[in-house]
Amino acid sequence: MNTMTTPVITLPETETTNPMVVVTPLAADKVTKLLAEKNLANYGLRVFVAGGGCSGFQYGMAFENSTEEGDFVFESNGVRVYLDASSAMYLEGASVDYVDSLMGGGFRIENPNAVSTCSCGQSFNAEEGGHAHAGGGGGCGCGSH
Repeated sequence: MNTMTTPVITLPETETTNPMVVVTPLAADKVTKLLAEKNLANYGLRVFVAGGGCSGFQYGMAFENSTEEGDFVFESNGVRVYLDASSAMYLEGASVDYVDSLMGGGFRIENPNAVSTCSCGQSFNAEEGGHAHAGGGGGCGCGSH
C-alpha cells in the first residue's frame, strides 16, 4: 500500500497568540490613528532593537505590512506587531506606551530586560556591568551620558 504524506509547510513568521511585546491601549489608539491618517491599511507596527545609542542598543519602531524570515507576529490591543528573533531576546515582556507631556508626546518602550537606560529612554544596555560610552554608537542626543 502506497501512503502519501502531506508536505510540511513552514511559514516565514511565527504566529503567536500571546503578545511578546504589549502595546498599551493608548499607544494602540495612536498607532491606529496614525495608520488611518497615512492611509496604511493592513499595516502593523514593527518593534526592533539596533546597535548604537549612548547605552549600547537603541529602540526602533516602523510601520510594516510584510514579514521577514523568523519574525514573530502577534496582536496586542488590536495592533499587529512584528518582532524579529534577535530583537525578541531583548524585548520579550516589554511594553510600548504613548506618553503625552508638556514637552511633547511620543512612543516609549518600557523594557524589563534593560539593565540600564539612557535618561531619554531611547537607548539601553542589556548586560550587567555594561556602561554607556560618551558619544556612543549613534548617540541618542539626550545630552546626559
